[in-house]
Amino acid sequence: MLNRSLSTFMNAFTASDYTMYPFSTQNAKDFQNLLSVYLDAVFFPCLRELDFWQEGWRLEHENPTDSTSPLIFKGIVFNEMKGAFTDNERVFSQQLQNKLLSDHTYSVVSGGEPLDIPDLTWNQLKQFHATHYHPSNARFFTYGNLPLEQHLKQIHEDALTKFQSIDPHTEVPVQQRWSSMREYHITCGVDTFASDPAKQTMVSMSFLLSDITDSFEAFTLSLLSSLLVDGPNSPFYKALLEANLGTDFSPDTGFNNYTKDTYFSVGLQGISKDDVQSVKEIISKTIHEVVEKGFEPERIEALLHKLEIQMKHQSTSFGLSLASYIATCWNHDGDPVDLLKIGEKINKFRKCLKENPTFLQEKVKQYFQDNLHTMTLSMSPDESYYEKKAQLENEKLNQKVKALAEEERKQVYEKGLELLELQSKPQDASCLPALKVSDIEPTIPHTDLELAYAGEVPVQYSAQPTNGMVYFRAISSLNSLPEELKPYVPLFCSVISKMGCGVYNYREQAQQMELTTGGMAVSPHVASDDSNMDTYEQGVLFSSICLDRNMPDMMHLWSEIFNRPRFDDEERLRVLVRMSAQEMSNSIPDSGHSYAAIRASRTLTPAGELQELFNGMDQVRMMKRIAEMSDLTPLLRKMSRIRKYLLLSDSIRCSVNATPQQMSAAAKEVEHFLAGIHRNKKERKPVRPHIVEKSLHPDYLADGSHKGCRKLIHDPTFKSCQMKTYFCLPFPVNYIGECVRTVPYVHADYASLRLLARVMTAKFLHGEIREKGGAYGGGAKLSFDGIFTFYSYRDPSSLSTLSTFEKAIDWARSGKFTSQDLDEAKLSVFSAVDSPVAPSDKGMNVFLHGVTDDMRQKHREQLFAVSHSDLINVASRYLAVGQCTHGSAILGPENVTIAKDPTWIVR
Repeated sequence: MLNRSLSTFMNAFTASDYTMYPFSTQNAKDFQNLLSVYLDAVFFPCLRELDFWQEGWRLEHENPTDSTSPLIFKGIVFNEMKGAFTDNERVFSQQLQNKLLSDHTYSVVSGGEPLDIPDLTWNQLKQFHATHYHPSNARFFTYGNLPLEQHLKQIHEDALTKFQSIDPHTEVPVQQRWSSMREYHITCGVDTFASDPAKQTMVSMSFLLSDITDSFEAFTLSLLSSLLVDGPNSPFYKALLEANLGTDFSPDTGFNNYTKDTYFSVGLQGISKDDVQSVKEIISKTIHEVVEKGFEPERIEALLHKLEIQMKHQSTSFGLSLASYIATCWNHDGDPVDLLKIGEKINKFRKCLKENPTFLQEKVKQYFQDNLHTMTLSMSPDESYYEKKAQLENEKLNQKVKALAEEERKQVYEKGLELLELQSKPQDASCLPALKVSDIEPTIPHTDLELAYAGEVPVQYSAQPTNGMVYFRAISSLNSLPEELKPYVPLFCSVISKMGCGVYNYREQAQQMELTTGGMAVSPHVASDDSNMDTYEQGVLFSSICLDRNMPDMMHLWSEIFNRPRFDDEERLRVLVRMSAQEMSNSIPDSGHSYAAIRASRTLTPAGELQELFNGMDQVRMMKRIAEMSDLTPLLRKMSRIRKYLLLSDSIRCSVNATPQQMSAAAKEVEHFLAGIHRNKKERKPVRPHIVEKSLHPDYLADGSHKGCRKLIHDPTFKSCQMKTYFCLPFPVNYIGECVRTVPYVHADYASLRLLARVMTAKFLHGEIREKGGAYGGGAKLSFDGIFTFYSYRDPSSLSTLSTFEKAIDWARSGKFTSQDLDEAKLSVFSAVDSPVAPSDKGMNVFLHGVTDDMRQKHREQLFAVSHSDLINVASRYLAVGQCTHGSAILGPENVTIAKDPTWIVR
């Protein structure tokens, strides 16, 4: 259906005790189509491989030790979960829940413990579905402006009337409270990127709290948890993160409301095994101090202010957020309507505090200090962890294969060949409803923007229905920054708003941010040019939001950050560095394919080289080295030097999104901010000589004047080259990226390549990589920068998947796809092109990338015009070996073949 609709979202979420099937679309007919398919898929499943699954499980059912299903039938989920548990944080979180809620459904892995997956029988699966995936056990949620009556009628006729009511007996009982505290220790894999190999232990204390259906109690405990752990002013941040014991909070720190009984967890990761007891003592001592002293009123007000912003901020996923928010409570028969009455709960919370000033302290005493259902969980690495897992997997497989009689082995082998043959045939999707390309709107709506000047600084204004919010952004150029400081820009971005500024130390700064803004973020900005792949913009993006009444306070904070940032606290910087390095290391198991793709494109464009420096494995390794440094004073000096090149008014441009009524007041605050920040006394020359100036708003300048510009770097000497890099990591699965340099956004062939990526994914790569290869996912995509990327993740294969990418190119060049396939690709691409844009993000295509509405409309027309032959032509012209430059990267386990191949760089 991804290829037959204009869906803006389509997925399935598996929680510990429910599955949610969300979808969204802006087209009424499409909504009806998707609803009918989802109802069928959930309540009337019909798998393409049904007969083969049944036959494989028949062998297993007749003799449960005879299953060969890990070979054929359950491989995708098997590799998905193997990949999931390469993430040490995931291992810790899973075991925490299993052991804290040990009496019923939460004691098992809902996604499947990898070694248990082969033991699932056909009858178990069938019976489980008949009981749990039944309308009597279902709840329906809709959000939007389409008439509800039609939805109810369709649900009633297509699903409810076709089943008899049953009692599924799916109620989850309350966890029996323990009579004494418990303690457990588990093991995990080694973290290759740990800043200190001797400090890879995690420990946390977890406390079972209230029933999720007591909505006000859960609301109160959620606020209480935020007060305990959020931000540098929270008690546990001060006591744990600043104790110089670990790198970051332990996984799942904070309030957890995804189970029937809620729980709170807090601890540290990146500690020495010898410090486990110290962390426990610190947690207990901190709880005692909170019971005695309580919380500062300003922190409570800051938290309630945060809730007010969350209720006013409009996102394109608001309906999905609401559904996710109520899902757990409603699943356990809580009142979903009561859950959404946030304003009433805030008022009740304020009343409780007013009537009883020790209200929160009593909650801390009840749920933390006097709670016997408390668990300590610690986890340390075992160097042979993955070897032991692999050995258990091989033993399981051998056991099942050896138990098969010769005739049964032959039968399974033949069924496997039949399955492979079936998987190689095109799917007959004619039974599925579909929109037509003619259902797509031919034109895009125009966004009104105004370009004005505050002194010499260009400011883009976009008047939008922002619900009383103001959104401010600024980009400062990196063109004059010395090259030796470039690698430190991401770290500068992560610490500049957290070190203190002006009269505020870092705690006071954080408090002011929480009281007056919805967050102030800083990040590297690398934007490829729309017309030349060797041209790009490099800068730093500053972003913040606030209620319109707080605009003066927010801009005052930016003024202090720009004019008087503090880079004098080495211990504060050390805490932030350790947290940043730990977060990067933890991100690899979930985003390994992204790291592989960034690395693969490194040698293809100048922007790709910078992306690797800022966001790739180079940055991960550099942060590891920095986190290992004993003396950070040289780093403080680097941060201070970077500030002198970045935080200036003569290298900046700004944007503001606000309501029309607030725009004038917002503009005055921005002008005041810009007038007050420093300028260079003399103009600094760019480090690289070739500067391309591009008008900010060419579409909107009726007089043809050259008002305002983005200063881009052009590298005429850059030569793309092929490079293949292998990162050997202690993972049981692979993450793969192969990139090809093609054409920029405005090129006539860009639309054809974009559609080709979608056709290849849906009609070839998905089947080969996921269905046949057993990887959790894979496909192709074309980025704005003109890099065509093949990728796979949680993949049991590596070199064979790279061969599959080559076969995909040959397949495309041979034209083995239909005009219907192309039309479906157009629907899929337009669902992304036409995805809704929040009021806060209107005009950002222009501001961030220089892409105007006219350019987007032209691209739209080019997408409509792409033909079958166009796809064949671009596949041959750009993707075939020898036509364009390729780059490859793999993150995965040790590979003997690659190690012996001199064309690979092994890291």
